[in-house]
Amino acid sequence: MKVTICAINSKYIHSSLAPWCLAGGLEKYANEIEYSVVEGTINESVDDVLGRIVAENSEIIGFCTYIWNKTYVYSLCKKLKMLTNAKIVLGGPEVSYNVQEVLTNSDIDYILSGEGEISFAQLCQGVNKNEIKGLCYRKGNEIIVSQPCVLEEDPPSPYVKRYFEQLNGRIAYIETSRGCPFSCTFCLSGRCGGIRFFDLEESQKRILALANSGTKTVKFIDRTFNASRSRTKRIFNFLIDNYGVAFPRDICFHFEIECELLDDETIEILKKAPIGLFQFEIGIQSFNEKTLNAINRKANFEKLTKTVKALVALENIHIHIDLIAGLPYEDYDSFENSFNTAYNLNAHMLQFGFLKMLHGADIRENTQNHSCEYSKEPPYEVISTEWLPKEKMEIMHTCEDIFDRMYNSQRFKRTCKYITEALGNPFKIFVDFADFLKDKNAKSLDELTYQIYSYFSSKSEISKDKLRDMLVIDRLATNRMGTIPEFLKIHSPLTKQLLNELEKDEKTKKPKSVKRALSLLSSMREYVYVDYLDMNSVTKEYRLYQKNI
Repeated sequence: MKVTICAINSKYIHSSLAPWCLAGGLEKYANEIEYSVVEGTINESVDDVLGRIVAENSEIIGFCTYIWNKTYVYSLCKKLKMLTNAKIVLGGPEVSYNVQEVLTNSDIDYILSGEGEISFAQLCQGVNKNEIKGLCYRKGNEIIVSQPCVLEEDPPSPYVKRYFEQLNGRIAYIETSRGCPFSCTFCLSGRCGGIRFFDLEESQKRILALANSGTKTVKFIDRTFNASRSRTKRIFNFLIDNYGVAFPRDICFHFEIECELLDDETIEILKKAPIGLFQFEIGIQSFNEKTLNAINRKANFEKLTKTVKALVALENIHIHIDLIAGLPYEDYDSFENSFNTAYNLNAHMLQFGFLKMLHGADIRENTQNHSCEYSKEPPYEVISTEWLPKEKMEIMHTCEDIFDRMYNSQRFKRTCKYITEALGNPFKIFVDFADFLKDKNAKSLDELTYQIYSYFSSKSEISKDKLRDMLVIDRLATNRMGTIPEFLKIHSPLTKQLLNELEKDEKTKKPKSVKRALSLLSSMREYVYVDYLDMNSVTKEYRLYQKNI
């Protein structure tokens, strides 16, 4: 029996873990099965990926299916049925909870709902269909639907030899638990019961193996990594203690955490973390209490804001926080308040996404709790709600784009701080600026910089000189080429004189082979210079020096 497992990723940099979980299952439970793993991306030609799959000449072809690749996978399945006699199996969150709909597609033979390590191995071995947990299939005109499989034991390791051979430095993923202690109505993570923690010693071995694989980022896909405080502290201490000892220094570990579960003792541990070793993603979703109650989520806003600010103040961890637009009871004014409250936490990244009505999520299955219009095709994004009309959602989409380019890119940190402190109401500032840019050319970084200056320098509350200086500092600190747009430059012989003076002083002399950039400031008798030596992995900036003339 020859089996091919397929993973269609959103980008090449992402190395899907799911096919290797199935591969680990085959090696443990069905080691007589010959298997291959074929990866591709949604940016590739369907025919190119198709050719790689057909070349394997397998009898069973399995696909890991998600909202971002469902349409692409369906195209592959249709062509595979025309070219091969292989049985096609789909698994993953996108098909686990809408079996009836998926199996009306005659190109698909089976669905494995839920966790697939054991059930996929059993299917490949020809185990009786009635004995395979989570297996869904057609029986004549009837569709047999099984409940999602939930393993009763720790899954086998996905890190088989071939996994590391194909990783090639891409982002690596690890899970040390499955499930979630919460049951948010828009999410699937708590759908199959509570959280299950994997053996800690085995998890630590896997962490070290990934950390030494050549990857630069290891992402923990545990839905609430810090659900157990004691376990969290042990893993944080383990990583801090082994930094630069059991694994290289140039690696980062990414976690999704519940901020309110972080206690003072954990914060003290995190103070010891080397700069850039950790990244935290924190799902806030909303600052509207009624909204959070409606999605079965509780929040202590005082504790939440205090903890986020404490994490940001450590200056050694990249903090990413999330909001979701389109939730129940969140109207335009309410979202504006949520955004402004989140913005003032000064996280390194504030992502505001739009609600996805996922198959299997309570918010989709119980629509009486959330009347809304959403796309019927993946990713099932909300178009409008009874609280947020379509035109307001479109405004927010436009705002999201410019906010990502200005704030989340971390290229205009000081500029954003200056204009929001001067003008107030950050959400309105970015919405109005996004509207201004509609008919402007701001595709390149230099063009965007010019439009920022052009728009905000016209405001009476804004000093043109101060705005210019903030833009200069931001551009120099984040651009290793050391260039700034011509309209921001001050041409003066003083620039060369200052560079020469820096070179004469042993304390400020430029290291060999390191580029240096310098600019005069116009709002004060000062200048700034940057040596492009080491970028701060948290702020994404090079060290900047500001001196009096």
